[in-house]
Amino acid sequence: MRMNADNSACSLSADSQYVELAVEVFAMLADATRVRIILALRDGEMAVGALADVVGKSPAAVSQHLAKMRLARMVSTRQDGTKVLYRLENEHARQLVADAIFQAEHALGGEPAHHRRERKAAS
Repeated sequence: MRMNADNSACSLSADSQYVELAVEVFAMLADATRVRIILALRDGEMAVGALADVVGKSPAAVSQHLAKMRLARMVSTRQDGTKVLYRLENEHARQLVADAIFQAEHALGGEPAHHRRERKAAS
């Protein structure tokens, strides 16, 4: 569902039935390894070993995180021969992480890097 001016269509009211589930999503993302996994998967599928290399953790640790993320429906899998490839289930986890990174840039003060990129792209 695309967000639009009619917030009720997207359940964005303060009394939304999805607030508690949204808190669970934030709890799932309250882990640096999981955030790094989402950043690594934003451009496409990856196997556990490749993800482990990118995020700097053991394949066993990454597998445990991926299992939790799969249960939360943040990632899904596809079998490719003997490999299992992981991908983001949809664009929302990617966008949540991107927005959190952008918010972190704001916390540092000054002009955040994402604003400089936006301004450069507009000119």
